[in-house]
Amino acid sequence: MSRQRPVETLSFEEALVELESIVKNLETGQAPLEESITSYERGTLLKKHCETKLRDAQAKIEKITVRDDGTIATQPLDSED
Repeated sequence: MSRQRPVETLSFEEALVELESIVKNLETGQAPLEESITSYERGTLLKKHCETKLRDAQAKIEKITVRDDGTIATQPLDSED
């Protein structure tokens, strides 16, 4: 197995690609048990990393609104909207 980069150094896209690869590999059922367990553990870390990246991105998204006077304003996007 090649040396893996620490999960926290991966971009969202890199982590997602690796996670998808792990899921596909686990679904085949062809990997030995120990390798499957190691892959599952790595997949769990990747999933958490992706969720954190998505939460961080969501917190940065702003809702753009036009005020009555025609000016543009931004405000945090409410997840309940």
